[in-house]
Parts: sequence; structure tokens; C-alpha cells
Amino acid sequence: MSAGRALPFDAAHAPRNACIIRLSAIGDCCHTLPVVRTIQAAWPATQLTWIIGKIERSLFGGIAGIEFITFDKGKGFGAHADLRRVLKGRNFDLLLHMHPSMRANIASLCVRAPVRLGLDRARAKDWQWLFANRRIPPRERRHVMDVWFEFAEALGLHTRVLRWDIPLPDEDRAYAAARIDGARPALVISPCSNARFRNFRNWMPERYAAVADYAAERHGMQVLLTGGRTPLETEYGERIVAGARHAPMNLVGKTTLKQLLALIARATAVVCPDSGPAHMATTVGTPVIGLYATTNRWRAGPYLSQEWVVDKYPEALRKEMGKGVDDVPWGTRVRDPDAMALIEVSDVTERLDALTAARS
Repeated sequence: MSAGRALPFDAAHAPRNACIIRLSAIGDCCHTLPVVRTIQAAWPATQLTWIIGKIERSLFGGIAGIEFITFDKGKGFGAHADLRRVLKGRNFDLLLHMHPSMRANIASLCVRAPVRLGLDRARAKDWQWLFANRRIPPRERRHVMDVWFEFAEALGLHTRVLRWDIPLPDEDRAYAAARIDGARPALVISPCSNARFRNFRNWMPERYAAVADYAAERHGMQVLLTGGRTPLETEYGERIVAGARHAPMNLVGKTTLKQLLALIARATAVVCPDSGPAHMATTVGTPVIGLYATTNRWRAGPYLSQEWVVDKYPEALRKEMGKGVDDVPWGTRVRDPDAMALIEVSDVTERLDALTAARS
């Protein structure tokens, strides 16, 4: 802990209330929720407040025992002004600053708490360590979820509660049931990652189409395409449908996050690159065939589905940088737009065969 100061809390001495800052993204919030569940289980009397992004709240809203405060980054600095108004006059015993970004740093200034726990200096991007007065001990080369669990460990909570239980309204479950026949296996393909990384993380539409046909022909699977409303995702959906012999159900741009989670929960498996749906699937126990070539699966892969990941990251790293995984900083991204081409259709269908055999 920083400056030799121990936290005044432990497993036997709980704070009256605590505030968590994790604004985004969907995957990181999915990684954060089990930590919050762990705190809830150990300290049931502690009142928990989570400052979260607007999009993320649309998925996590309704969770019992957590007060959510929406931070709408679309408002720019107006979001910080809104947060100050909401938190005016409030005090917390503990702040868990679990989002190393300057936007989150400024948001943290709206939270009055004597104990402000953040990342160690080496992992605290955007000067986050300056906005905390306690820090978790430095550790190296860990999965993102394991990093967030270090916050619980710093509080003396070492028994993990790997539970999500995101509420799904009946109408969202009905939406999924109307589109996925429960008598047949179903494959959800979510082809696109964050648009900011579209040239690096996304696989080719024609290869997704080939996987969709294989799933339908070899395993009798219903295949559904999902995604957001951006032009890129719309184009991907259209190209996959056009390139497939057995046209998948195209739901790109047609679901809310709750509806998407309900579809994933009902599916046999999900195929996607490094993206939010990979981690949403983890929350409902659906296996993920993750397509990883530009990011390190051991840092950001689907936490409970590592055995199903197609991993070409080491090859892509050698091709672009001439280095191995152990020779580069943890979390190094490959920016080669051709990196995802290292993943062949046969790599994915082999994992699909193995997953199907294991489930049966």
C-alpha cells in the first residue's frame, strides 16, 4: 500500500459506504461486477454506489443492492457538472478508483472520501495514481479481472465471488425465446469490436460466413448475427448474410444490450473478436470462441473460455515486431491490419467441433 499506510478496513471492519468508479467499457464493467459481488457478500451492510457510463448502465441497471449513478460522457464536461450536483453533500468512507483514465480521474474529484484506493503507479495510466491516496501492490502480467480482484484483496477480501446475476426482464427473455428455438443449438456471431480498432480486431466477413455455413451444415445450428448500429457493423452483417449459403438471422442494430444478453444466455456458443459480447457471454456462462490476434488473450480474453480461444497473437507479434509475448510490455496491441487474417476458418471450426463435443 502506498506511503506505508494500511487501509483502515479489512474483512472484519467494513466501511459504512463505498463508491466505485468504473465508467466503461462493457467488458471492463463485466470484469468489475464480480468484485462488487465479492464486497457485497463480505460486507452486506455496506452501501455501495457505482458511478458508471450511460451505455453500461443500460446493461447493469436493476442489480439489487447497488446504487448506480449515470455518467454520460456524451455531455463532455457537463457530465462532471451533473456528477457534482448528484454527489453534493455526500460523503463516502471509501472510494475504489477502478478506471485509469483522465475522464475518470476528474470524476473522482467529485467523490469525497478519506480513503481513495487506486492502481499501483506502474499500472495507473493517465496519472491515475495522483488521484488516489492508497494503491494496490504492484503485480505483473495479470488478466484484467484478476487486476480488479486485487482491489478486494487489498480490503482483506480473499474469497472471490465469481457471480454476475445481471437482471433480465421477462420481455427481454421473451425476445430471445422468439428468435432462438430452444430445441436446437444456436450460435451467436458478434463480428465487430470497438469501431476505434476496426482495422485491427475485426475478422473478415467472408470467413464469418463460412463459419456460419459450417455451424448450420455440420451441427444443425441456428446462427444469429448481432452488433451495434454503426455503419461498419451494418455493413458487416449485410456482407455475412450475402456471403453465406444458409443466411443467418441478422439482428445487427436491432437489439438492446439486455436483449443481446438474453440471446447470448440462450445460445450454445458465441463467436467474436476481443469485444464486449465476449465478456457478456462470460456473465451468463455461455462459451466463447474468441478470435485473438491483435490483443493478448491472457490479459483480455474471455475469462472462463480460454480453452476455446483461437490465439494467433504470438504469431502476429512476431510478424509485426519480431518479438515474443514475454519480450513486450503486457497488453501490447498488434496494429497490423492483416493480423486477423492469420486466423483461418478451420481454426474456428475446429474449436466449434471441440466445444460441441465437450457439451454433448
